[in-house]
Amino acid sequence: SRAYSLVDSSQVSTFLISILLIVYGSFRSLNMDFENQDREKENSSAAGSFNGNSTNNSIQTIDSTQALFLPIGASVSLLVMFFFFDSVQVVFTICTAVLATIAFAFLLLPMCQYLTRPCSPQNKISFGCCGRFTAAELLSFSLSVMLVLIWVLTGHWLLMDALAMGLCVAMIAFVRLPSLKVSCLLLSGLLIYDVFWVFFSAYIFNSNVMVKVATQPADNPLDVLSRKLHLGPNVGRDVPRLSLPGKLVFPSSTGSHFSMLGIGDIVMPGLLLCFVLRYDNYKKQANSDSCGAPGPGNISGRMQKVSYFHCTLIGYFVGLLTATVASRIHRAAQPALLYLVPFTLLPLLTMAYLKGDLRRMWSEPFHSKSSSSRFLEV
Repeated sequence: SRAYSLVDSSQVSTFLISILLIVYGSFRSLNMDFENQDREKENSSAAGSFNGNSTNNSIQTIDSTQALFLPIGASVSLLVMFFFFDSVQVVFTICTAVLATIAFAFLLLPMCQYLTRPCSPQNKISFGCCGRFTAAELLSFSLSVMLVLIWVLTGHWLLMDALAMGLCVAMIAFVRLPSLKVSCLLLSGLLIYDVFWVFFSAYIFNSNVMVKVATQPADNPLDVLSRKLHLGPNVGRDVPRLSLPGKLVFPSSTGSHFSMLGIGDIVMPGLLLCFVLRYDNYKKQANSDSCGAPGPGNISGRMQKVSYFHCTLIGYFVGLLTATVASRIHRAAQPALLYLVPFTLLPLLTMAYLKGDLRRMWSEPFHSKSSSSRFLEV
């Protein structure tokens, strides 16, 4: 039999990109909180009152009810795509392209701000009912639209990966998990969802629903438009079918296959990483206010210095490596969350218990009524 390695170059690329996306998205989220705090301080000093919701309208916080019903909603969406893909594929492709355009513009925004800072002021330009935008925002949006148009024309996997990266970073930055309880509810429900649709859906629907939906290409909107308008046999007919940016794909060194990782396997653990990064920052500032009060007596000083973010990130890497090895051994698709959820949640819960932070992390640590209320959104 032919020998093969358990991890090849495509898997290594997936590891590195997914970890970079989680780290970058988490720090973008934390930076957004810092900017919101600065705006709130300016508004409160100018108006003499505090309005905590004035700058956070774009941020969505998941509560317990949403965490419980999100796997159910995801299952319904998966079934709709499985049974009615031919009917909704064009609408779904257009909606995905619009979301990917906005998300990739958000990904490019820091670079565009750096490029436009020397040559243009940060004043916003009015576009009537569309709103007011800075030169950096206009540049990032224009580049994003250009990339999406090239992707529609070529269908290249690298452009699809770029759009998927933008979606990952935007979702991690704009969605919040408020507590460890909500994190456990969400990730446990999604673990059951992932396992069921990968391992057991074939027994009910005679097909692996998750794999079929994830790998099925959609008709190109340009091809559909040319057929609807009867533009002729050579107009819009040579464009490729599109593999939608709901996943990251990387070709192997031999080009014989692609390594694939769904963006849900990046975003959902990424939300947990974002939560623990915010908690690390919250605890650091709270401890500095209390003049560096020591931790529980049963924990060594070295253990206290280990951050929750680093512990959970290492767990994510080990879980992703385990999922990859399992898929190569069994030569079949694996539900990545089956490995990612235990390897991220269990070390986090253990460390929080040993450090004495479990009770606070479990029940919305950023909404305490202590004197550190100015760190609510950090």
